[in-house]
Amino acid sequence: MTTAPGSDRAWTDPTCPVARTVDLVGDRWSLLIVRDAMDGPASFTEFRQRLGIARNILADRLRRLVEDGILTTSATASGKRHVYELTGAGQDLFTTIVALRQWGERHAFTDDEPRSTLVDHDGRPLAALHPRSRSGALVTAETTDVRRVD
Repeated sequence: MTTAPGSDRAWTDPTCPVARTVDLVGDRWSLLIVRDAMDGPASFTEFRQRLGIARNILADRLRRLVEDGILTTSATASGKRHVYELTGAGQDLFTTIVALRQWGERHAFTDDEPRSTLVDHDGRPLAALHPRSRSGALVTAETTDVRRVD
């Protein structure tokens, strides 16, 4: 990892948006915490019960997600505990979570294997995500290029 100029954070590849995103949320627990936070505010205990994650790992991931501006924390009305919820940056990960889900539906399950389904509020499954150019044309890895920083 290298350190980004003007920052004390070590980035795997400082000029690559994919690498920076993976540095921030790329481990399995962080992504699952973000996924569960999309259901609404949750306490430490709720995350722990849903995920079956060790306390120390959960505490570390929650701390990092708050420090990186993906989650925010606030006290409950009683003031006895805190809840975590997505910031705008965390909510922007929705498309990423849907893309991972759809990839998993296509490649990580057999046809007859049971799986959860993401549906809209009318109960309809979401359309498959496909990247498009600004003009609306479908794009793929073969029809795009990365402009690297010199």
